Amino acid sequence: MTAAAAAQAIREVDGKGSIGMIGAEKHRPYNRPPLTKKLWQGKPEDIIWRELPQENFEIVPGCRVVELDPQNKTLRDDAGRSYHYQRLLLATGGSPRRLPFGGNDIVYFRTLDDYHTVRAWAGQKGGRVGVIGGGFIGSEIAAGLSMNGEQVVMAFPGSGIGALVYPGDLSRYITDYYRQKGVEVRSGLEIQAVERRGNGLVLRAKDGQEIEVDHVIAGIGIRPNIELAQAAGLQIAGPEAGGGILVDETLGAGHPDIYAAGDVASFYNPALDRYLRIEHEDNANNMGRTAGLNMAGRTTPYHHLPYFYSDLFDLGYEAVGELNARLETFADWKEPYQKGVIYYLKDGRVRGVLLWNTWDQVEAARRLITEGRVYEENELKGRLPE
Repeated sequence: MTAAAAAQAIREVDGKGSIGMIGAEKHRPYNRPPLTKKLWQGKPEDIIWRELPQENFEIVPGCRVVELDPQNKTLRDDAGRSYHYQRLLLATGGSPRRLPFGGNDIVYFRTLDDYHTVRAWAGQKGGRVGVIGGGFIGSEIAAGLSMNGEQVVMAFPGSGIGALVYPGDLSRYITDYYRQKGVEVRSGLEIQAVERRGNGLVLRAKDGQEIEVDHVIAGIGIRPNIELAQAAGLQIAGPEAGGGILVDETLGAGHPDIYAAGDVASFYNPALDRYLRIEHEDNANNMGRTAGLNMAGRTTPYHHLPYFYSDLFDLGYEAVGELNARLETFADWKEPYQKGVIYYLKDGRVRGVLLWNTWDQVEAARRLITEGRVYEENELKGRLPE
């Protein structure tokens, strides 16, 4: 997504310059969010494809760049081919975190090929799918499968679905809601092995419990693909900044004519006064676009505060800023757990806003965060929607 946004932005500024895109996936760029959302809600697969420049553009899919030489501005891929660039964008994204067991019996859901694999399971009907993880990917794919008639069991060590993000009472509500929808939720369960048993699989937990399933999906986050940048001597941010390629406000990666953007980049955000690395669509699109503009010569700082969204059965939300269950929260419900706004605060300042079944308020939420003033809870009540 980041690369596609960058290519389109380059072409806006530079109508003739040649653009090359090299990617490990065999498919041309596509939007990832529908893989766990709209495609399970009956939307056609062709909605995912990204627009790309038509003229003087070349894409090299299905290969990985393994060497970057910044001094000579050259790249080498895993097939031994060499490329020369004038300006380079590293939009290498991230790779799923993998469990130290289970091997190929676990699908780490992220790509279009993963979607096709899981869709084939769903087409067989009657199977039982184990989902390891209670975060964004785990909760979305569990809902999607369940809505398509599959038996789903979720297992994760946390106290509830989204426990690291949502306030405790909302996490408990979502967990109960999933159970009402027919999903078997096994919270507080740390899976330590996935083993074959007969024609199926068994998830074995640390406390000895076993869950029999036919298939297993894991959604336990990603790690940024920094290896190429690291080997080339580019600066990598520390864990507190997300561990991505460190970029400046124009997304330069610390070496002339090299930029980084998307899941792999750690950037400074003025609104939150901290470095971030964000793995959501809005950041991929806006950061990619800004990188493309800068690469083509239109100097543009990246000060955008990204938003993200999710669909969980009939529930949905948009959110902006820092959503961390450890922050102080204030909930302004129009209808408890059905419609309202949750504010995440630190020292009285709004750091994040969760718009729960509340729409068209992202810009207003951004303003609350950006202004940085101290609020009393009574001042926040009824403040959004505007």
